[in-house]
Amino acid sequence: MRHPLSSIHHRFIPLMFAAAALSLGSTPGFAGSPQVLGWVEEGLIFPEKVAVKFKLDTGALTSSMHAENIELFEKNGDDWVRFTLELQDIDTDEKIEKRLEREMVRDIKVRGAGGAEERPVVMMKVCLGNQMYEEQFSLNDRDKMNYPVLIGRRTLEKVGLVDSSKTFTVEPSCTESAQ
Repeated sequence: MRHPLSSIHHRFIPLMFAAAALSLGSTPGFAGSPQVLGWVEEGLIFPEKVAVKFKLDTGALTSSMHAENIELFEKNGDDWVRFTLELQDIDTDEKIEKRLEREMVRDIKVRGAGGAEERPVVMMKVCLGNQMYEEQFSLNDRDKMNYPVLIGRRTLEKVGLVDSSKTFTVEPSCTESAQ
């Protein structure tokens, strides 16, 4: 014997599936969703607008940037750091070398296989996708690393999600005035 509601139930199942499929494809449901980026993306370092590979690293807390000839000094009673930004632009293949000075935000102790070391942390502007970020970067000689810029979790929480199966999903498109 069939249950009296079973025929009604069978009529609503296709309607429920259709409604679910439509809601998945509609933009308003995903309007507030964060962007999803690959584990390696092209980014720009400002003010030089140097295009380099950024590794989006969920294992690192603080972002890191390649820097050479790092010197600590005092300016107006504050701790500052002078360093050489030496990078290869992946778009033009041009080597960019620029001596910069930034106020030191803090220093961090980084532990690795080779022991522990202290690194200065400064504020730097970078572009990822169409968004400019002014974030903290530890300075370190990353010459032996594949990626001159590492984006850590403190920055990633503002940027979006990382899909480890993807690379180069967005092109940087910021202007310095897009702050």
